[in-house]
Amino acid sequence: MDTNYLENNYLTLVGKVTGEKKFSHEIYGERFYTFNLSIPRLSGNSDIIPVTTSERLINDEMLTEGNKLLIKGQFRSYNSYENEKNKLVLTVFAKDVETVVEDEASEENEIVKKEMTTNEVVLIGYVCKKPIYRQTPFGREIADLLLAVNRAYNKSDYIPTIAWGRNARFCKNLEVGTQVKIVGRIQSRMYEKKYEDGTVEQKVAYEVSICSLELIDQAGHEKEETSENTNQEAV
Repeated sequence: MDTNYLENNYLTLVGKVTGEKKFSHEIYGERFYTFNLSIPRLSGNSDIIPVTTSERLINDEMLTEGNKLLIKGQFRSYNSYENEKNKLVLTVFAKDVETVVEDEASEENEIVKKEMTTNEVVLIGYVCKKPIYRQTPFGREIADLLLAVNRAYNKSDYIPTIAWGRNARFCKNLEVGTQVKIVGRIQSRMYEKKYEDGTVEQKVAYEVSICSLELIDQAGHEKEETSENTNQEAV
């Protein structure tokens, strides 16, 4: 299987800018910024997804609060060392950023309009941790799957994913090292972290909610597929 990042990690998002941009880092004189994109769900709630992009792709007008953007890129991870602990940080790394103009009647804009609620990511990677399977008190089946997705220069992104129903049952038997292809959506989720001193902190987790999953054999061929069409959305 070719591990080129354009083939094994790509996404398309359409949403509205929320909040202000922040400086992230600088590499060889090129500055990178982060901002949040609000993407609506069918439930009426929204996912707030962090985006990292080069200064070459954006301007202040594009990042105006409420402006709608079409973003294509990758879902990436990196380690942040804080308070003597390593933390896995997830972000969308934008390769292309475009403003979506909703009042134009061109054929091209009609195509863009069909993507207004788009939130799709495709990942091909390896199971790097034994899947965690569980059931909620209401009997819903869930499985957590950590995926290692190869990147250029011998790097990897470690992407947490979550499966539901039939997908969860399928994932619970996957062995570490199994190569899979998943198609899903990026979601944000609030949770409470409790510390030893009794304090509680509200935090945000990001993960890929799996819509379909395929096994990849050693020759790089997709050989089995499972999908869950119940459109699960954590609220």
